[in-house]
Formats: sequence, C-alpha cells, structure tokens
Amino acid sequence: MSDKDEKKSLNFHQMELDDRILKGIAKLGWLCPTLIQEKAIPLLLEGKDVLVRARTGSGKTAAFSIPVIQKILNYKQDAKEQQTTVVILAPSKDLCHQIAKVIEDLTIKCGRLVRCVDLSTKVDKVALKHILAERPDIVVSTPAKLVAQLQEGNISVKDSLQTLVVDEADLMFTFGFENDLKTVLDYFPSVHQSILASATLEKDVMELKKIILHNPVILKLEEPEMAPASQLAHYHILAEEIEKAAVLYTLFKLQLVKGKSIIFVNSIDRCYRLKLFLEQFSIRSCILNSELPAKIRCHTVNQFNQGLYDIIIASDELHVLDPSVNEKKGQKKKMIKQIAKQVESEAGVSRGIDFQFVSNVINFDFPKDVNAYIHRAGRTARGNNTGSVLSLVSIEEKEAMEAVEDHLRPGYEEGDQVLKSYHFKMEEVEPFRYRARDAWRAVTKFSIREARIKEIKTEMFNSEKLKSFFEENPRDLQALRHDRTLHTVKVQEHLGDVPEYIVPDSLKHVTGIATRRKKAYVPKKRKSDRKADNPLMVEGIDYGKQRRV
Repeated sequence: MSDKDEKKSLNFHQMELDDRILKGIAKLGWLCPTLIQEKAIPLLLEGKDVLVRARTGSGKTAAFSIPVIQKILNYKQDAKEQQTTVVILAPSKDLCHQIAKVIEDLTIKCGRLVRCVDLSTKVDKVALKHILAERPDIVVSTPAKLVAQLQEGNISVKDSLQTLVVDEADLMFTFGFENDLKTVLDYFPSVHQSILASATLEKDVMELKKIILHNPVILKLEEPEMAPASQLAHYHILAEEIEKAAVLYTLFKLQLVKGKSIIFVNSIDRCYRLKLFLEQFSIRSCILNSELPAKIRCHTVNQFNQGLYDIIIASDELHVLDPSVNEKKGQKKKMIKQIAKQVESEAGVSRGIDFQFVSNVINFDFPKDVNAYIHRAGRTARGNNTGSVLSLVSIEEKEAMEAVEDHLRPGYEEGDQVLKSYHFKMEEVEPFRYRARDAWRAVTKFSIREARIKEIKTEMFNSEKLKSFFEENPRDLQALRHDRTLHTVKVQEHLGDVPEYIVPDSLKHVTGIATRRKKAYVPKKRKSDRKADNPLMVEGIDYGKQRRV
C-alpha cells in the first residue's frame, strides 16, 4: 500500500451506513470519524470478531455502537419477530448509562425501530420483567446484573444473540467479573460475533480474548497513549498547598481559564475542601462523589455536559486497584473485593466516564502514577477536539512529575519540554494569595465532614429508593427536614468581588472582571433644607405624617 493510499481517510457517509444513523451522527456534531472508528467500523460490519485497543477518549464506544445499530436495521428488514440480538457488557453502572446514552443519541432518527434497555438502572423487578418480555434489540448491563436476569428466566438469547460487546475489558477481571462472564457465556449461542474494547492489552484482556473471541482481528493502532502535542498541551506550575489554592482562585476569578474544566484531587475529602474554598469566592462548582449512587453521578455529569456547571471537581481513586500500588497478593485481592462490594464495581472518574467538550484538566493534586495521569488527561482533547492539562506540583510531587515526563518523552522531539512551565508570576498576585490563604484555612476537617453529611441528606430527599420509606414513616422525614442547618464555612460576601486595584496591570486587559462602580456620595440634607423641599411641612408641623417635630 502506498503512502498516498494510507493518507486517504474514510468518512462516515462512505461506510454504507443507514441515513438514519448518519442523521444521528450529524446531530451529535461528529464531522469525521476518529482513527479507531475509521478502522473498526468496516471490520465490524463484515461480522468479524475484533479486539479493539485504543486510548481513552479515542471514540471506542461509537466504534462498536454504530455497526451494531446498522446490523439491527439490516436484520429488521426481513425479521418476522422481535428478538434481542445484541448484548453489551460494561464493568460499571456509569459506563452502562454512558453506552445507553450514545445508542439513544445515534438512534434518535430510528423511532421505536431500535430499542435499548440498560439493566444497571434502578427499575422495579416487575416493571423490568415486562420490559425484557418485549425483547429489546440491545441489552446493556454489568455481567452480574445480566446473570441475575438470565438465571431468573426474564431474558433468553440462546437462539437470537448475534453480537456480544465487552467494553473496558481490562477492568472486567480486576473488578471480579471473571466467574460472571463465564456463566453468561453458557446462556449464549456458540456462534455469534464478539467484540472486546479496551484501553490496554494486559494479561487479563488476553485471557478474556481466549474465552470470548474466535480468530479475531486485533486492532492495535499505532497511536500515542494520549492525544498528540498539537491537540493536547501540558503545563505545570511549581507551587505548595497555599500557593496552589491562590493560583486556582486567580485563574478562575480573573477568567484566565476558558471553557469547561475538571479539577482532579486525590481523595473525596479534598474534593469538598476545594469546593468549600471556591464557594467563598462565589466560584460555582460541583463534585463527582463516588459515594453517591451511580444515577446521581450520571445526572451530575449530564448537567456538566449540558453547561449547567463550568467546573467539576473529582477524585480518581482507581489507583488503589492498580496491582503496582499493592504488591501483597492476599491484601490486594481482599481490598479489590471490598471496593467492588462497596461501590458495585464502579470505576474511578478518570477512567471511562464521558465528559463532553472539556477544555481543561487541572491536577490540583498531581496523580500518583503515570497511568493515572494518562487517564486524567484523557478527559480532554477527546476525538478531534483540543485541550490542555495544567498540573500544580509541590516539591513532594516533583518526582512523580518527572516520571510522567520520562514516560511521555518518546512522543516528543528531542529538546522539547513535555510538561511546559506555565509562566505565572506569584508576586504580581500577592493580594490574591492573602485572600486565598485565609479562605483555605477557614475550611476545617469539621466543615468538610458537615458538607459531606449535608450532601448525603440532600440526595436522600431526591432518592427514589427512599420515597416509599418516607411515605410509610412521615415522622422520620419530618425529623430529617428539621435537622439543624449546616454552617460549614462562613462566606464573606466581599470575597466574591475582585477590586480593580488588586488586579495586576498586565492582566487588566485580558480579564473578564467587571468592577463594581461606587455609588456617588450624596450628602444628607439638613432639617431646614427638608422643610423647604417638603410643601407639607409648615412651621414645624409635618401634615403628611400628622405628628409634631
């Protein structure tokens, strides 16, 4: 094949896709396929088993969703009865919701012709049984949920299944789904198309390949682990704790950071500390808390994607599942089981969740290892979009930053700096640092704990699961409603404004701060002046108020 042929890219309309799918793609604003979509879609339309390996944010979900929908439309042209022909498995509820949403968006012009059910959604058992009895075309689920429905006899695909998709395959074994996957295969026909999608090709993925795939095409694209330098810029600022807070406050308050931003920290407590800090300056943000139900987290992400928030604060605790973090086998297994049981196999925020049109990733806490950095950076510059990563690095974190630079250096030309220094003159924003220091110290452990409790109580009111309980126990709801108000951190109103005199001269022309005009001073009138102005006041008697002066 010549270089000229290799450079020719295949567009969506050249893939022999149904017009209804093309309309859905156009509505999503996808102008052209990503590299993985361009290579995978034609292979999957041919019916081949494929192992897709591509970096986070490369468009893997659409790469298998589009051919799956096309095959359903083709099948339905001659189908005599409704059948479930596609099963898509993912390791977490969040990813299931995300996949179902992508399919919903792609089939928006198909009407009721393509029906998709997400088993990970909280639905009444009786209602779910009726939904599955209608034999939806696509079933999206975690392995454990699907096993439960298959064993209860609510769904049967032994004679109808045509395609099996396993997304984020490298997390399946890590989260303890090995036995569930093997059980699921017993309920499937021996002949069907299988697709594995993964960000890595680790040992677990290769074991899964032996179980599920038959003579597969391994699509391992020669691409970097993250977007190239032309698409994704990396910066760093050397700063300690208080200085980090001052930098963040300055960047957002002076609107030096444009577009949607995700701020990463290393724990849930740090999420709340940062949110309470920003609140004092009237900077709105939301937290993606892994302690809350998946439905609430997905709702938070959807609101962020819709533009209700410009800043989201998240922690990626996935590194606790990394084998390199904990070498003790028994301890590692025990820990994984506990976490899988607690969070029902939920992945960390830095992995898999679909944040749309994120312009900036800010590492307030530098990630623990190289993989965590790569997955965080994968939240921006997704598809063909551009983005930037700004890392605030303390002296203790400098070694981790150097490890990231060494890992990414092969993708850069010799002499180029990987994580460029972001020129930020701390001395020019000294007044901001004074404010930031006081606000940071105002956030105590007690206020963080109270904030977490307050959010949990708020979500309890919104939880559908607890509605029936409160209907039967109204006194409990009344007691919860009348609980004391949580004063977490005292907010001083003047901190929400930025006086013009503290803005550096070099930044006044680029900031979007609108300074508040001072009210003109109007001297108070003397009594004699008021008498002359008021026609009702004659000889000391105010007839307007009917009283003596």
